[in-house]
Amino acid sequence: MKEVLREVDIEQYQKVVDGIGVMACIVSVEDLGDGKRGKFRIVTGNKAYIDSIEHPSPGTEMLTDRFTPNAEYTEYLTRDLNFEDACYNAAVKKKCLHSYVHPDRIPVWFNMTFLPVEPDMGNIKHCMYIMEINFEACSERMSNISGEKASAVLETCIKLRGTGDFKRTIQDVIEDIRELCDAEHCCILTMDAYERTCSVMCEAFAEGSTLLPMETYLDESFYDIADSWEDTIAGSNCLLAKNEQDMEVVKERNPVWHASLVGAGAGSIALFPLKSQDQLLGYIWALNFNADKAVDIKETLELTTFILGSELGNYLLVDRLRILSSRDMLTGVMNRNEMNNYVDSLCTRENEEPDPVGVVFADLNGLKVVNDREGHSAGDKLLRNAANALREVFDERTIFRAGGDEFSIIVEGMGEDELRNMVELVRLAEAKYEGVSFALGYSHEPDSRNVRTALRHADENMYEDKRLYYERYPERKR
Repeated sequence: MKEVLREVDIEQYQKVVDGIGVMACIVSVEDLGDGKRGKFRIVTGNKAYIDSIEHPSPGTEMLTDRFTPNAEYTEYLTRDLNFEDACYNAAVKKKCLHSYVHPDRIPVWFNMTFLPVEPDMGNIKHCMYIMEINFEACSERMSNISGEKASAVLETCIKLRGTGDFKRTIQDVIEDIRELCDAEHCCILTMDAYERTCSVMCEAFAEGSTLLPMETYLDESFYDIADSWEDTIAGSNCLLAKNEQDMEVVKERNPVWHASLVGAGAGSIALFPLKSQDQLLGYIWALNFNADKAVDIKETLELTTFILGSELGNYLLVDRLRILSSRDMLTGVMNRNEMNNYVDSLCTRENEEPDPVGVVFADLNGLKVVNDREGHSAGDKLLRNAANALREVFDERTIFRAGGDEFSIIVEGMGEDELRNMVELVRLAEAKYEGVSFALGYSHEPDSRNVRTALRHADENMYEDKRLYYERYPERKR
């Protein structure tokens, strides 16, 4: 049943908020005992707060533009566990809290303060919610945290900025974050929206944990689960599900993920998106964390993830540029530039014991005919299939697209007989792909520093194979 405040009580609270020069309101919290909460209501607000609902700035519109005294806060915005937790801690636990956050649902930063307010009315407690809106992030307000929390954030920043080995350093950072959260498991998962894949960047486990590594769960369908987390966070800046009651909210919003969490042994989760310039890069989370530290965890990780997202964005950008500079974008194998660099490195290598090297040239037969008859999209498909055939036999990192229809494979440490067998396997693999036919030539050198000699001989052998092919199929000649 909806609680009704006495008129005199509303008048008393109205006088309180009217004395505040920025947006302010009174929130009532129904305390059910044992940490459980009932309804959260906006009792009343000052003119600035009510105007933020009824006359909002562009982009800050709520679910309704009409303020109703003592209505549940979910009349105005989607249920937010972080907002509920802050109100509960202020109203019930009598704590003074401050937060500076950027919720995903609104393109602004909120400078928020939560203060306990007397009197209590039975199991109905009250707090004052004061907020200021910034349309751009304010670094001064972001850094307005306790010395202990600032030290933890600064340590993370120094580690990341001072490293020459990002992946090794990020592993140290995730260990620190796990200790901060007193969690059983922490992980950073990156997401590739183009490939629709997820990758574990790093993870840390508490001693004695029985949780399985995240790689256990990363099948082809996992991206869809990770993609659903944005809706589960529901417009807030993070998700902190501390107990069974909070996990019921996760279950309601995302039953599939909730089932997988419970099945994996998770009873609580803190989930923070990692973003760089508003682009989602992935997530960081802590499973089975210390609920008593929830306030400190949230405040510290809000700032830590802001910094971490920026550093991760730079790292992934550099990694992406490296891939772009070394990969053939059509087929996904290595490009001619990467081949030249690799050949140069082999030629100048100082080996006490020379390593053998094998080279295979694979020239795709009939590409020009396909392009002329069916168009370049058909030719591109043929090239991708040709690369896939080669991948069935050789490691992708050893395959290079040397020219328009030419591929080369350079492998170290392989004997000549093994190389010959691999070439025969290519013949079998190409038959699986419609239209794919290679002219093949190979060569072997006992010393990898003579790789250019092997390249020349393999090329000559390939052209002999191509000559024989067009003798058999003259109609396919370019």
